[in-house]
Amino acid sequence: MAKAGNQNRSRGMDWERQAAEFLENKGYQILHRNFCSRYGEIDLVARQGRYLVFLEVKYRKDEKGGHPLEAVDRRKQRRICKTAVYYCLRYGYGEDTPCRFDVIGILGTEIMHVEHAFAFLE
Repeated sequence: MAKAGNQNRSRGMDWERQAAEFLENKGYQILHRNFCSRYGEIDLVARQGRYLVFLEVKYRKDEKGGHPLEAVDRRKQRRICKTAVYYCLRYGYGEDTPCRFDVIGILGTEIMHVEHAFAFLE
Protein backbone atom coordinates (compact mmCIF):
# COMPACT_ATOMS: atom_id res chain seq x y z
CA MET A 1 0.00 0.00 0.00
CA ALA A 2 1.34 3.44 -1.00
CA LYS A 3 1.97 5.99 1.73
CA ALA A 4 -0.18 9.14 1.74
CA GLY A 5 2.93 11.35 1.37
CA ASN A 6 3.94 9.51 -1.79
CA GLN A 7 0.42 9.82 -3.21
CA ASN A 8 0.33 13.55 -2.45
CA ARG A 9 3.75 14.04 -4.05
CA SER A 10 2.62 12.09 -7.12
CA ARG A 11 -0.52 14.22 -7.40
CA GLY A 12 1.57 17.35 -6.98
CA MET A 13 3.82 16.26 -9.81
CA ASP A 14 0.74 15.69 -11.98
CA TRP A 15 -0.39 19.28 -11.38
CA GLU A 16 3.12 20.58 -12.04
CA ARG A 17 3.18 18.60 -15.29
CA GLN A 18 -0.13 20.18 -16.31
CA ALA A 19 1.23 23.62 -15.43
CA ALA A 20 4.36 22.95 -17.51
CA GLU A 21 2.23 21.89 -20.50
CA PHE A 22 0.10 25.02 -20.06
CA LEU A 23 3.24 27.18 -20.13
CA GLU A 24 4.76 25.36 -23.10
CA ASN A 25 1.54 26.02 -25.01
CA LYS A 26 2.07 29.71 -24.23
CA GLY A 27 5.60 29.57 -25.68
CA TYR A 28 7.61 29.07 -22.50
CA GLN A 29 10.65 26.80 -22.48
CA ILE A 30 10.75 24.64 -19.34
CA LEU A 31 14.33 24.43 -18.06
CA HIS A 32 13.82 22.55 -14.80
CA ARG A 33 11.10 20.85 -12.80
CA ASN A 34 11.36 20.55 -9.03
CA PHE A 35 14.71 22.28 -8.69
CA CYS A 36 15.92 21.62 -5.13
CA SER A 37 18.69 23.12 -3.06
CA ARG A 38 19.37 23.48 0.63
CA TYR A 39 17.46 26.76 0.46
CA GLY A 40 14.24 25.28 -0.84
CA GLU A 41 12.47 24.06 -3.95
CA ILE A 42 11.18 25.76 -7.07
CA ASP A 43 8.43 23.86 -8.89
CA LEU A 44 9.27 25.09 -12.40
CA VAL A 45 12.02 27.19 -13.93
CA ALA A 46 11.31 28.45 -17.43
CA ARG A 47 12.47 30.85 -20.10
CA GLN A 48 10.03 33.29 -21.62
CA GLY A 49 11.61 35.74 -24.02
CA ARG A 50 14.41 37.45 -22.16
CA TYR A 51 13.04 36.44 -18.73
CA LEU A 52 14.18 33.61 -16.52
CA VAL A 53 10.94 32.71 -14.74
CA PHE A 54 10.67 30.96 -11.38
CA LEU A 55 7.22 29.45 -10.85
CA GLU A 56 5.37 28.11 -7.86
CA VAL A 57 2.42 25.82 -8.61
CA LYS A 58 -0.46 25.54 -6.13
CA TYR A 59 -3.51 23.29 -6.50
CA ARG A 60 -6.81 23.28 -4.65
CA LYS A 61 -9.78 21.04 -5.41
CA ASP A 62 -12.07 23.83 -4.22
CA GLU A 63 -11.84 27.04 -2.20
CA LYS A 64 -12.58 25.42 1.18
CA GLY A 65 -8.88 25.56 2.04
CA GLY A 66 -8.45 28.98 0.45
CA HIS A 67 -7.68 30.05 -3.09
CA PRO A 68 -4.49 28.50 -4.51
CA LEU A 69 -3.07 31.90 -5.51
CA GLU A 70 -3.22 33.00 -1.87
CA ALA A 71 -1.13 30.04 -0.70
CA VAL A 72 2.26 31.56 -1.51
CA ASP A 73 2.97 33.58 1.63
CA ARG A 74 5.98 35.83 2.31
CA ARG A 75 7.91 33.00 3.97
CA LYS A 76 7.48 30.82 0.87
CA GLN A 77 8.34 33.76 -1.39
CA ARG A 78 11.55 34.36 0.56
CA ARG A 79 12.55 30.68 0.19
CA ILE A 80 11.83 30.78 -3.55
CA CYS A 81 13.96 33.91 -3.90
CA LYS A 82 16.92 32.38 -2.04
CA THR A 83 16.65 29.26 -4.17
CA ALA A 84 16.47 31.39 -7.33
CA VAL A 85 19.72 33.17 -6.38
CA TYR A 86 21.39 29.79 -5.92
CA TYR A 87 19.96 28.58 -9.26
CA CYS A 88 21.38 31.62 -11.07
CA LEU A 89 24.80 31.14 -9.47
CA ARG A 90 24.83 27.41 -10.21
CA TYR A 91 23.88 27.80 -13.88
CA GLY A 92 25.91 30.94 -14.60
CA TYR A 93 23.15 33.51 -15.00
CA GLY A 94 24.56 36.95 -14.34
CA GLU A 95 23.04 39.88 -12.50
CA ASP A 96 21.96 41.29 -15.86
CA THR A 97 19.56 38.37 -16.43
CA PRO A 98 16.00 39.62 -15.93
CA CYS A 99 14.16 37.30 -13.56
CA ARG A 100 10.52 37.05 -12.64
CA PHE A 101 8.49 35.23 -10.01
CA ASP A 102 5.17 33.82 -11.18
CA VAL A 103 2.50 31.71 -9.52
CA ILE A 104 0.25 29.20 -11.20
CA GLY A 105 -2.92 28.42 -9.30
CA ILE A 106 -5.05 25.44 -10.25
CA LEU A 107 -8.56 25.48 -8.83
CA GLY A 108 -10.38 22.31 -9.80
CA THR A 109 -9.57 22.18 -13.51
CA GLU A 110 -9.05 25.94 -14.05
CA ILE A 111 -5.45 27.10 -14.47
CA MET A 112 -4.60 30.70 -13.54
CA HIS A 113 -1.19 32.18 -14.27
CA VAL A 114 -0.06 35.34 -12.48
CA GLU A 115 3.05 36.89 -13.98
CA HIS A 116 5.18 39.06 -11.67
CA ALA A 117 3.23 37.59 -8.71
CA PHE A 118 5.76 38.92 -6.23
CA ALA A 119 8.97 40.92 -6.14
CA PHE A 120 12.37 39.62 -5.05
CA LEU A 121 12.64 39.34 -1.26
CA GLU A 122 15.90 39.05 0.62
